[in-house]
Amino acid sequence: MTIGVGGSTAEIELAKLSDMTTDITPISLGEFKQRIQKAQQLMQENNIAATYVNAGTNLYYFTGTRWYASERMVGAIIPQQGEIEYISPFFEIDTINQFMKVEGHINGWQEHESPYQLFIDTLNKMGINSGNIALDESTQFFVGEGIRKCGSNYQLLDAKAITATCRGQKSDTEIALLQRAKDMTMVVHRAVAKILYEGITVPEITNFINQAHIKLGAPSGSYFCIVLFGEDSSFPHGVAKPKALELNDVVLIDTGCQLQGYNSDITRCYVYGEANQRQREMWAIEKSAQLVAFNAAQIGVPCGDVDVAAREYLASQGLGPDYQTPGCPHRTGHGVGLDIHEWPYLVRSDRTPLAKGMAFSNEPMLVLPGEFGIRLEDHFYMTDNGPKWFSEPSHSIDDPFGYEA
Repeated sequence: MTIGVGGSTAEIELAKLSDMTTDITPISLGEFKQRIQKAQQLMQENNIAATYVNAGTNLYYFTGTRWYASERMVGAIIPQQGEIEYISPFFEIDTINQFMKVEGHINGWQEHESPYQLFIDTLNKMGINSGNIALDESTQFFVGEGIRKCGSNYQLLDAKAITATCRGQKSDTEIALLQRAKDMTMVVHRAVAKILYEGITVPEITNFINQAHIKLGAPSGSYFCIVLFGEDSSFPHGVAKPKALELNDVVLIDTGCQLQGYNSDITRCYVYGEANQRQREMWAIEKSAQLVAFNAAQIGVPCGDVDVAAREYLASQGLGPDYQTPGCPHRTGHGVGLDIHEWPYLVRSDRTPLAKGMAFSNEPMLVLPGEFGIRLEDHFYMTDNGPKWFSEPSHSIDDPFGYEA
């Protein structure tokens, strides 16, 4: 039997867990204000008069205001110079005031009024009567279209140059929050491996993983959870009717949580029972591809070159080429922070130079249609000296958690 897999129960393993978040440091008001200052500097460099950040993770990143996008326009205007101003339904103003970290005047619109005209009127009030206005890339189309129709004096641009540039390089506090979230999910991975038994179902496992994340200090439990056995593991994001666990199945568990909004996202893959030769060969190739990608991630190297390095290695092993299967059908990795998938990406087309503070998943998954899949997903971040792992990669297929390493 694979070391560290099976032999315990959910009750025993849950009883061992305790809150891991009592000493965390949240993002300070000062850091939120520094983010706005950096955005304003970038706006000056890019000739952007103002940037609109919509409800969601961009609004939270810059203002500390937690609000989620809906059919009603809620967001903030960051001018190139001066103080931010908010746009909100009038009846939500008192509530938004409770969530607001970076203070600013809230411009309210009644239900029968146009929030888009209010947006234009607010720009005029701020002394911005024309010029380039950048819209948060996650802003719904109807919001952008409403603004365009009301504001013919303005040129609307994608705010990615502002939002992604700011968010791509994490601060030390962000790195620490990401680290703790991943530490928590790794504890969950070790615990869930121990409760496996023949016949256990996917709902039983996902329920355990959710409860374990809660016990460790993630109030909402698991942010997501993918559990796949045997041939199901060859479908990267799951199947409609997942099978129960059988002896000698490949086990793929991909899960994560949020800590102060920052995400973990880690996959472990091993065999319940004894691995056969095919499983061993593919697992070893996956681990090597992950290491090739890690070593290729150096300061100044384009993100896409990390993907190319992993894919060239897989081709040398007779897999692929490119995105063909048997092989790796998706990008090698994604940025991670307040969004579980965010800019920049470790995909061939992304030429963003790697820089200190950038954080990524590393998961050049192998898909073998009709057989199984192998995904080893760990995260790393960039330092002045190159990449550093958030989570220690799997040790071996027989001892995935390194208990006897």
